Amino acid sequence: MRILTTLFELSMGGSHINAIEISAGLAKLGHEVIVYAPDGELRQRVEEFGLEYVPAPPLGRAHPPTVASVRTLTALARERRVDLIHAYEWSSTLEAVYGPHMRLGVPVLSTVYSVRVPRFIPRYLPLIVGFTNEADAQRRRGRRSVHVVVCPVDTDANAPVTDSGPARRRFGLADGDLAAVVVTRLARDLKREGLLSEIAAAGLVDPAINLRLIIVGDGPCRAELQAAADEVNARAEREVVTLVGQLLDPRDAYAAADIVLGMGTSAQKGMAFGKPVVIQGEQGYWDLLTPVTLPTYLRQNFYGIGDGDDSSPRLAMMLTDLAKDRSRWPDLGAFGRSTALSVFSNQTATDRVAAICAEVVARRQPAGRRTGLLESSGWFVGFRTVEFSRRVGASVRRATARG
Repeated sequence: MRILTTLFELSMGGSHINAIEISAGLAKLGHEVIVYAPDGELRQRVEEFGLEYVPAPPLGRAHPPTVASVRTLTALARERRVDLIHAYEWSSTLEAVYGPHMRLGVPVLSTVYSVRVPRFIPRYLPLIVGFTNEADAQRRRGRRSVHVVVCPVDTDANAPVTDSGPARRRFGLADGDLAAVVVTRLARDLKREGLLSEIAAAGLVDPAINLRLIIVGDGPCRAELQAAADEVNARAEREVVTLVGQLLDPRDAYAAADIVLGMGTSAQKGMAFGKPVVIQGEQGYWDLLTPVTLPTYLRQNFYGIGDGDDSSPRLAMMLTDLAKDRSRWPDLGAFGRSTALSVFSNQTATDRVAAICAEVVARRQPAGRRTGLLESSGWFVGFRTVEFSRRVGASVRRATARG
């Protein structure tokens, strides 16, 4: 089968890494896989796996689909005679639908690992999501072909290490330091609130515990987060919080950790490394991952929503309790590792995706396609209108502030 994997960018991010790793797994199974995306830092990963890469036009400030991007993708699908387009996230999905799908009849499989699937993705389209709550929600909305594939993790590359000393020295950690590590994009949506809470919590932990909070990643919130970290460090008169920037390969950060904080794929990688994991969500959500809480996070993508209260004291207490009861660490770590191997390893996910791809190609296009596309277009126009209004409003506010 000739599969064209499309992504809207090759930046560091769980969905993009998953797409590349699953593509590599499909290639090992004998499929011909082409990765199509604008050039970016993850191109190196594509090349390391030996996958064919075809660069898409740069996006600039706009997400696809544009007329030009649809035409380019259609021409590529026609030239390479692809059997299936596996599109990751909504923008790549719409580009494939409005282009090769409508014009050439090429089947499209959409994978959306975002917290919510936008309504403008056509309901007849086969869809992969990462957790059961979203799959159930999509079925209630009338989607007939919804599959759950928990976001995969390379459990060979992300695995416990026998000696964490070199990794800890890389981040300046002393033997007695308690290393709490978070690997994430420093983004305003989903991330900013939790990161500020983590930094504040680090400043509340008893200094005798020697907590070090290591934040790995980069993004638009970095300056704000650095300012908050500087304030905590100044009060403590030592470096409690360290922002180390983005790492193309963050495995040393997980290896150095005593505790991993995170959501989604970041939490799963902490599990794969055999570390105790604290799940981060929004609106003050923090929870320790245990055999009791795991079913909840398989339903809601290793993420949660809190009550909106200041959660820094609660997180500080959670870290303090873990620091004082280190006898729990081996059992929590072994549970996380065994779950990673059995539930979301790359091999498990690749086998599942390969079966779904074969099913999509074999199944004939359902009736009612035009109705579904009209409905999708209506939702998408509404989305773009709201998005445009927000940008205009933000511009007016900035101009008013300058004036």
